[in-house]
Amino acid sequence: MHRYTASRLAEHSLALIADLQTPEGAYPASPTFSAYTGYCWFRDGSFIADGVSAAGDTDGPTRFFDWCAGVLRRRADHIRWIVAESRAGRPPEGSQMLPARFTFAGEDGADEWWDFQLDGYGTWLWALVEHADRHGVEAERWRDAVELTVDYLTASWQRPCYDWWEEHSEHVHVSTLACVAAGLDAVTDAGLVEGTRADEARVASLAIHGLVVERGVRAGHLVKWLGSTAVDGSLAAALAPLGFVSARSELGAGTIDLLERHLTVDGGTHRYLGDTFYGGGRWPLLGCFLGLAQLEAGDRSRAVELYEFAASTATPGLDLPEQVDGHLLAPRMRQEWLDRWGTVATPLLWSHAMLLRLGVALDASASPAPSAASRTSQPVQEGLAR
Repeated sequence: MHRYTASRLAEHSLALIADLQTPEGAYPASPTFSAYTGYCWFRDGSFIADGVSAAGDTDGPTRFFDWCAGVLRRRADHIRWIVAESRAGRPPEGSQMLPARFTFAGEDGADEWWDFQLDGYGTWLWALVEHADRHGVEAERWRDAVELTVDYLTASWQRPCYDWWEEHSEHVHVSTLACVAAGLDAVTDAGLVEGTRADEARVASLAIHGLVVERGVRAGHLVKWLGSTAVDGSLAAALAPLGFVSARSELGAGTIDLLERHLTVDGGTHRYLGDTFYGGGRWPLLGCFLGLAQLEAGDRSRAVELYEFAASTATPGLDLPEQVDGHLLAPRMRQEWLDRWGTVATPLLWSHAMLLRLGVALDASASPAPSAASRTSQPVQEGLAR
């Protein structure tokens, strides 16, 4: 009996995500939250696709990756222009780069947003390879879109851009670099890029790993952005499921330890110290990322605790929120966001997907088998894979 993936909450999560996937194949971030309604992010959507794929859904993620590929194909000429300009030493302005989110029809948004983010494009590469390997899906159907994405990333990865939280566009973020490298590694290993393009992807990945060793590590742990001393809850993803850093390495252990000590309270994980969004609450999806990292590091009991906290945040209708009250970092700021955008996004599909992903991993750990992260991680350069 699969304890976690057979629970009522897991069944609700799978059904919710499947029911809300659009006819085009997009995954809405949240169906009712005012600032997210009508949009799909490559980052959120890729992690959503990975979560439901791991839980056994083949069709939904395939349709999502088809949607992503369509978005990219329609922008092929623009992507080629970005790449040519960047390689000529004339990198386009951030407003001319690919956006982080699109309408369900695959169009750019009409309202202002903090759009220039690179992490989602690496994440979709990584997630589609995971899905194809997991279910025997022929990834060749996405080759042309993969090639466009690899060119975009190899030409752009060094640039500062907004992070997962659409903040601090002046920095190069370690979580973003982890997503980019994981995606480039995945498609080169899968043979979805060849020749010079594959060589450029490998060179970029090696350069990313070297840069993180040089400027993205402090006192034995990963940091929020290059040259920083702070940490961020998104760094857990670099350990698992992305496998950018081995969770069992000293660097992985140091990162887990700091995330636990600085950002995790009563089983819930904050984004970062100083967070003021809705008062700076704890995000169930970040606890699930940390749970995956703990499980990969060998601490199953702690992973279970993190899972149980995330599950406990569900509403009576079994919907999971983006964040929860209690232990707010900036309680005086909560009302400002309530007035601006209404109540916290609930349900957030990304939260449901990460709970599924951690639940699948916990069930699988009852009969240990090599995980994706342990298969791809080769602990060199202080724990950095590859």
